Amino acid sequence: MINFVTSGESHGKGLIAVVSGFPANLKITESEINEQLKRRQAGYGRGLRMKIESDTAEIFSGIRFNKSIGSPISMLIRNKDWENWTEKMSVGITKDPVEIISIPRPGHADLVGTLKYDYDDIRNSIERSSARETAARVAACTVARIFLREFGIEIGSYVESIGGIYPKNNFSGSLFTNSLPKFFSGFELNKLSDASSVRVLDKEQEKKVINRIKLAKKRGDSLGGTFFVVATGLPVGLGSFSEIDSRLDSELSKSIMSIQAVKGVEIGLGFQAANSFGSDVHDEIIFKKDKFTRRTNNAGGIEGSISTGLPVIIRGAMKPISTLMTPLNTVDLTTMKKVESRRERSDFVAVPACAVIAESMVAWTIAKFFLLKFGGDSLAETKDNYNNYSQKLVGRVKAKFRKS
Repeated sequence: MINFVTSGESHGKGLIAVVSGFPANLKITESEINEQLKRRQAGYGRGLRMKIESDTAEIFSGIRFNKSIGSPISMLIRNKDWENWTEKMSVGITKDPVEIISIPRPGHADLVGTLKYDYDDIRNSIERSSARETAARVAACTVARIFLREFGIEIGSYVESIGGIYPKNNFSGSLFTNSLPKFFSGFELNKLSDASSVRVLDKEQEKKVINRIKLAKKRGDSLGGTFFVVATGLPVGLGSFSEIDSRLDSELSKSIMSIQAVKGVEIGLGFQAANSFGSDVHDEIIFKKDKFTRRTNNAGGIEGSISTGLPVIIRGAMKPISTLMTPLNTVDLTTMKKVESRRERSDFVAVPACAVIAESMVAWTIAKFFLLKFGGDSLAETKDNYNNYSQKLVGRVKAKFRKS
């Protein structure tokens, strides 16, 4: 079973990620991890923090000569802004008293975190609940992304909408009709979306979205949006219907919902399927070129909580960033009186970054289910198990049903 844990605060010394459970001899370089960290920081509408930080991961253990050795892999991402926060975020007692934050921001974990953990300073809640933590997630999950690539599985994403602005022709239509070109992969999808400063696939939509973000900035406001994550190259058979925590779709949904500010997840057609006839939703099964496939992919690559071999399609919804430069009203905890909320340095929109983080979480979840099925202490052993399963899958079905 693979596992990862992150540690660190938004303005602390840095972020740490520890990854365990991957087989030995997987080629991993710092440059591959840093490439994904750079993608997470991109996007029009990000705040000043992205100009300060230029995230790079330093591998501390678990890798020798660019290959995993089967032991836990640990990584450190240093916070460049730490030098401005050494007093406010000191591990020990400081000489001079620091500012105590007592005004919670609506939409954040400020108030609920303070009440839950009995803090005497909201700063404690702000630091760990911050989406800065996702830099460590992306670093950890890049190990999963690299592992899946060895088996032809690629994870990509694109932004569907920001601030209610959708494309004239939504690319999701091609995903659900199963009419994608043969060369299509998650990697190819990222090449298209990363070419846009807001990671959309439509040039006209891009212009409108940028204008919408400019308006939000002018108003001191923020925007949310929706995004798609697509995983290609999966085999049939990841996940199970036998136990609650073995369901691929539920675990994928959980992984996306764990991202800060995400408020909704759909698999395949999702809520649209609830408004349709069954005959318009379920994917007809066909047998073509000695393999099973579907005429459509409305189920989003998952039936009965098990992967079908078609692209896995996940749609996520991110709420607008909670910190507003034109703040809402709140309560000062020292007086319990109405005041304006605090302003904290923040993004105006982070949907493009959220989509990249979602890719990472999807990669991790799929890698977990992949290793649960195929196992292996070394990469070669995992590949042997996978190849044996894939090459004999249809043959076993034919043999069993002809016998019966």
